[in-house]
Amino acid sequence: MKERVQKFGRFLSGMVMPNIGAFIAWGLIAALFIEAGWFPNATIAKMVGPMLSYLLPILIAYTGGKAVGGQKGAVTGALAALGAIASTESTMFIGAMICGPLGGWCIKKFDEKMEGHVPAGFEMVINNFSVGIIGGLLAILSIFAIGPTCVVLTDVLGKGVGFLVEHSLLPLTAVLVEPAKVLFLNNAINHGVFTPIGTEQVEALRAAGEIGKSILYMIESNPGPGLGLLLAYCVAGKGETRSSAGAAAVIQFVGGIHEIYFPYVLMNPIVILGPMVGNMCGIFTLNLLGGGLSGPASPGSIIAELMLTPKGCYFANLAGIAVAGAVSFAISVFLLKFFGKDSSLEEAQAQVAASKAASKGQSAEPSTGANVDVKSVKKIVFACDAGMGSSAMGATMLRNKLKDAGITGIEVIHHPVSEIPGDCQIVVTHHELSGRASQRAPQARIIPIRNFMGAPEYDALVTELLTARTGAPAAAPVQEEAPAASGIILLEKKNIVLGCKPVTPEEAIRACGKLMMDSGYCSEGYVQGMIERNAGFPVAIGSHVAIPHGTNESREFIQKTGLVVMTYPDGIQWDEETVRLVIGIASKGEEHLDILNRIVEVAETEEDTDALVDNATVEELYKKLNGLS
Repeated sequence: MKERVQKFGRFLSGMVMPNIGAFIAWGLIAALFIEAGWFPNATIAKMVGPMLSYLLPILIAYTGGKAVGGQKGAVTGALAALGAIASTESTMFIGAMICGPLGGWCIKKFDEKMEGHVPAGFEMVINNFSVGIIGGLLAILSIFAIGPTCVVLTDVLGKGVGFLVEHSLLPLTAVLVEPAKVLFLNNAINHGVFTPIGTEQVEALRAAGEIGKSILYMIESNPGPGLGLLLAYCVAGKGETRSSAGAAAVIQFVGGIHEIYFPYVLMNPIVILGPMVGNMCGIFTLNLLGGGLSGPASPGSIIAELMLTPKGCYFANLAGIAVAGAVSFAISVFLLKFFGKDSSLEEAQAQVAASKAASKGQSAEPSTGANVDVKSVKKIVFACDAGMGSSAMGATMLRNKLKDAGITGIEVIHHPVSEIPGDCQIVVTHHELSGRASQRAPQARIIPIRNFMGAPEYDALVTELLTARTGAPAAAPVQEEAPAASGIILLEKKNIVLGCKPVTPEEAIRACGKLMMDSGYCSEGYVQGMIERNAGFPVAIGSHVAIPHGTNESREFIQKTGLVVMTYPDGIQWDEETVRLVIGIASKGEEHLDILNRIVEVAETEEDTDALVDNATVEELYKKLNGLS
């Protein structure tokens, strides 16, 4: 049950959170430029209404549709939401949260039905018209059914919040919110529920000529309760927890990273009463003094709270934060002194990591984070920083291993970590990129590796996939014959340099870059991109091989595709790796993949690379890497 609630909450907040910047822009423009704002400007204020009525709901629907049905689902969901928006003058956030995923689901089901039945050459026609027709029909359905239904639902929710405010019961929401934070349900509650309803309240107040604000924006984001707890550990904590709590308090209060105090709660669960009662008192104070924000504060930093505080509400908001912090501090100190126990901060942080991973449908250890049914895996993505070199080689290696094991029906592709497709089930990436990969593909299982060339995780994954499908372990891989040459010569003999003297990694990259520039492959901007790429994420990929290449941004400086090869018999110390073979890559497309495939075959292990470097001539390297032998 908990997992289902987390999953539903993640989905709701997942439609709003990527668009929080737009909500903040709307809140700031309104707070500054409407008639009651700090700097009234009738021309700028004209944006406030359209942003609220059209931009924000359509962004939510677009994001929800994309999460379910990809780019086509995003457009279909946005079309469907327009019908709900046109059906009423009310702000249609709830309608957008329904229409977006509904549009994505409908186009996804249509595509599944049409798979294998689209005549060659008619793909674009069918894709475009299916989105137009299905989106149009859903828009009509929305204007007559979904929109009016959502108006009723919004009225009910608004009256429910009004009842809580009128009867001074709103502080009781803290009883739910504070424990939910530690379970990583805070974003679901804040951005999935409070933000849409709070925005409705703000607009209603502005329409009535009052200051547009909502307390709901501060229930979860108020940094006071967490600050009070961490300051209590500074006073009543012991050892490591006491010494670390001060820095954590600054990060939590100024940086708005509330999860930094979760381990301190898990060490002594009873102290959750401090932030809970503190938040209750803070909400009561805000309600009493008329506090609130003009838009959602994300993250919950004191800076964000003050920036989104409307004119005339600073005293109320600061009082609400201060009261919440003071009460949380007093109660937490008492609980720590009389009921606190010595616990390991490291163990508590591990618990937080496990809880956070579980809230995302992963495990604390990405390589075993298996909420993915391996029997149903259809797409595996190799991700690196630029998606040009190491990920392409890793994808080739795994593709070959799957073929050797007789596993079919799985697409293995490579992408930059910033462009991981949303329909993949498994992502293989360098361990330093695993955090970015999990953010980009929260639905996928992340397998972190340290060596793109000889990672043992490849064989483990192949065995797991084969066992899941047949119940039998994978047979020992059989060396595949080299693929036929593509007919395109990308590595010229003049760009193969043997017996280079040891240098630093940057000097090796610049040497490759000079060869590339001399051959007309790129300009100086790409060489700088190669250096930046290595500084951010080393290009030594294991097996004594490095493949310098540029960042995504520097690809504009590539003039044509080409490669250069340099051997270093005495080796280069490249971070934690020893490198003897350096292959510089400049690629405008995918033409270089044939040579990368060859490198995988001839330099799969350190022994392979050593033999290649020690014995090969220019002629032999030219033939081997161009597929001519």
